[in-house]
Order: sequence, then structure tokens, then C-alpha cells
Amino acid sequence: MSTQLAAKPVPTQRAVRGGSLLRARELGIGVAIVLVFVVTTLSNHAFAGASSIQQLLTGASLIALLGVGETLVIVTRNVDLSVGSIVGLSAYIVGDVFKHNAHFPVLLGFLLGMAVGALIGAVNGLITTVTRVPSLVVTLAMLYIVRGVDGVIVNGKTIDPGSIPKAFTEVGYQTVLGVPWLAIIVAVVVAAVGYAMRTFRSGRDLYAIGSNPDAAALAGIPSGRRVFSAFVISGTLAGLAGALFLALHAQIDVTGGNGYELTVVSAVVVGGVAIFGGSGTVLGAALGALLLNTINQALVAAKISSFWNEAIAGGLLLAAIAFDRWLSLRVARSLQSAKGAHRDT
Repeated sequence: MSTQLAAKPVPTQRAVRGGSLLRARELGIGVAIVLVFVVTTLSNHAFAGASSIQQLLTGASLIALLGVGETLVIVTRNVDLSVGSIVGLSAYIVGDVFKHNAHFPVLLGFLLGMAVGALIGAVNGLITTVTRVPSLVVTLAMLYIVRGVDGVIVNGKTIDPGSIPKAFTEVGYQTVLGVPWLAIIVAVVVAAVGYAMRTFRSGRDLYAIGSNPDAAALAGIPSGRRVFSAFVISGTLAGLAGALFLALHAQIDVTGGNGYELTVVSAVVVGGVAIFGGSGTVLGAALGALLLNTINQALVAAKISSFWNEAIAGGLLLAAIAFDRWLSLRVARSLQSAKGAHRDT
């Protein structure tokens, strides 16, 4: 009996170790960001300048904002590939409204972008939950549909800076104590959504759905409603990102937001959100976006071809997926060992 009691803590320690690895993921990304920053600064001191740091934060902000919504979706074992196209369409619609209505309120401009994104997100969520079509197929199709609609609406036209109110564009370049407004807005969104996912039942339900959909259904979790909400929030934040994209660049054409979807998915997965669902945080996704942008800017500072940025992002994505798979298998083995030891007692 004493031998059996002595053996009981072993599997428990393994499970704890697996949980510690999950929690340490964000710390590891933070360390990686610091290392890249320090190494680049040693070879190019201007990289640590105030303007350079502001560019790092600004460049990562939109991807981080999109990553917040993408995290909610991926945690449920789904994916949203339409976020880039939503950015482009919402940015152009907001810009076109400003162009034809010079006195249109700035706040309503942001709300309009969010409304456009929410509508597209609702369509994605409705089709995914009602028809049971895989979200990868649904959102990929939506990507092309929205791009097509965007192309028809834009029709070769460009929204130029003269059409955008100064109060609107100031959000894109103004700072508070040296911190860009864009970064502050995204930090508030990350903090709010992160708190909601940890605190509210609806947020915790998303993890339950991604961890084990069948068990979530047996537990009475309204999976369809939760997944639908995740897509709506993802679309809403993508619409907000579109308005902020317009504020940052002060102009938009048919190419706005092109390629964002893959960058966002890479940032989210690199940030520790399991591509298989069930784990991850919005903070990790934001740090993943900052890491990818820091690497990109470091390559520019080192005068290395920007094509390496895509290769590095792809490599990090593969490494993150492989790590998540290894970690999930290790935790599963630990849990099985714990159950076996419990039955033996």
C-alpha cells in the first residue's frame, strides 16, 4: 500500500509540468522578442530609437487586433480566413463615406467599419454552425467573395488622404507619452477580451468546445451559439482593423489587407494558440504578432531580403504546430498515467 501511495505524485507532477509548459509559452515568446531586439540593436543602434520602437508597435498592432478575433475562432477548432478581405472592404467603405460626406462623425466611421465586419462574421458563423460546412471552406470562400465585392465597389478608384478627416487619421499616427494610439487601442482590446475569456462562462465555454466538442455538448454548452459569437466578434474586430488601417495609411485601394489572413494565423499559432483548438490566449497571439513584426523590422535593419521574413514566419509556424502536437501528446500520456495509478489504488 505504501508503494502505491508513493507512486501517486509522479503522474501528477507530469501533468503539472505539461501545464507549466503551456504557461511558459508566452514568457518564451517575450524572451525571443527581447533577444531579436537586442541582437539587432547591437548591429544597428538606430533600431532602439524611439521612432523605431513606435514603428514596431504600430506595425504589430493591426495583426495583433486581428489575432484577438482569430484566437476566439481557433480555440473552438475553427479558423477564419476572411479577416484580410474584411479589412480591405471595411476600410474602403469607411473611406468612401468620408469622401462623400465631409462632416461624417469620426466615431461613426469606426462603428461603420465594425458593423461591416460584424455582418460578414455573422454570415461566416451562420453557415458554419447551421450547415456544418468546415469553417476553412466557408471562410476561404468568403475571402474570395468579399475580395470580388471589394473589386466591384472600388473599380480601380483610390481613397486619397485629402478625403479623410484629420481627426480620423490622427488615431493612426498620434502618440500618448511616446506610445502610439493604435497600440493603446489594441492593448485595451487584448486586455478586455483576455479578461472575458478567463472570467466569464461564455469565454470558458470556447475552450471546452475546442478541447472536446462531444463532451461540451453533453455538458449542455450551446456550442452553435458560442461558435457563431466567436465569428461575429472576429469579423467585428477585423472591421475595426479596417478602419484603423485607413487611419494609419490615410488611403486605400483594392489591395488593402491582402495577405493578412495568413500572417494573422501564423501570429496566433506562434503565440501559443493550439491550431487543434482548446488552448491559447489572446495575449499570446498579440505577442506572436509583435515577434513576427520585430523579426521583419530586424531583417530590414540588417539589410536582409524581406523574402526571408516569410520563410522565417513559415518556419516558426511549423515549429509551433509541432510543439503543440508534442505537448498535447505528452499531457495526454500524463493524464492516462494518472488515471491508471488512480485505478490501481
